[in-house]
Amino acid sequence: MLDTLDFIYQEFKNLAKEIKDEKHLDEIRIRFLGKNGLITNEAKKIATILPEYKKEFGARVNQIKNEIQSNIQEIKENLEEAIFDEKLKKESIDVTLPGRSFGRGKIHPISHTINLIKDIFYSMGFEHVDGYDIENEWNNFTALNIPEDHPARQMHDTFYIENSSNNVEELDNEKKLSLLRTHTSTVQIRHMLKNKPPLKIFSIGKVYRSDHDATHTPMFHQLECLVVDEKSNVVDLRGYLEIFLKLFFNSEQIPMRFRTSYFPFTEPSFEVDIKCDRSKKGEIKIGVGDDWLEILGCGIVNKKVLENVSIDSTKYQGFAFGVGIERLAMLKYNISDLRNFFDGDIRWLNHYGF
Repeated sequence: MLDTLDFIYQEFKNLAKEIKDEKHLDEIRIRFLGKNGLITNEAKKIATILPEYKKEFGARVNQIKNEIQSNIQEIKENLEEAIFDEKLKKESIDVTLPGRSFGRGKIHPISHTINLIKDIFYSMGFEHVDGYDIENEWNNFTALNIPEDHPARQMHDTFYIENSSNNVEELDNEKKLSLLRTHTSTVQIRHMLKNKPPLKIFSIGKVYRSDHDATHTPMFHQLECLVVDEKSNVVDLRGYLEIFLKLFFNSEQIPMRFRTSYFPFTEPSFEVDIKCDRSKKGEIKIGVGDDWLEILGCGIVNKKVLENVSIDSTKYQGFAFGVGIERLAMLKYNISDLRNFFDGDIRWLNHYGF
């Protein structure tokens, strides 16, 4: 019986010399140590042999079994090391090659402009408030004193939400259809409904209007500011505008003029013009020159708007102004076409990005 064990062990050593991969090694392991392997079957015989041979035979079976297991483990480690070495040879890195370059991203001009504007208004003590892109007619039009027959309410100017009439809100028995907000003034309405004066806020966000050309897109960004207290007036409005425009255009002086205009939500209302120089083709210089450029609209908050949000118009007054973010960016960075902001052209972004 011991001779049989020696023969099995010698057979294993002969086969082990020919092992070239892990699959072959596993086949040999099963042949000798598997459930029906040669050593396993010899171990099963221990219970059937004579007692005087049992101890010696059992010790020899365990010895050979341990040696085979040890040899298999050693061969496995050698195979893994050889595979790893071969992999290193194939995947070696030539450190003399030039490094790979990676394109560095840039901040979009709109994002950069928004961040700049926020910093300016924070420095002037304004609070930033935000609102919803999807609004209702009351917040978007009625509360702002925009009459029902106003052209802005028509389908060709405003994006109404399909089937919104099936799920309308009501306020004072007035139905409110859902729509994509046409201005960020809706944020002011919601804020005034929940907060009482004094108020000093600004909002920046996306707005939507049915228009598309070199100076208009169906979606754009808008800035709106609102101040409501007991004594703010046109002089304060002009002062804030002057500070904002000087800081934004980084100019020591911004000659500015007010022209009377009409907006339903302000009374009186003004269009603001600033001095500029258009003498060089494709470039506008702000704050210098003999030309005038319309920059934004503003005015004293209409008493009807204050009354619509339950603010006492005999005690409080204020002013508001708004301007398109893209328009400001176009003027500051001499960008000629509004649509380029949204084309996603990497070349354009690399040129105008920050």
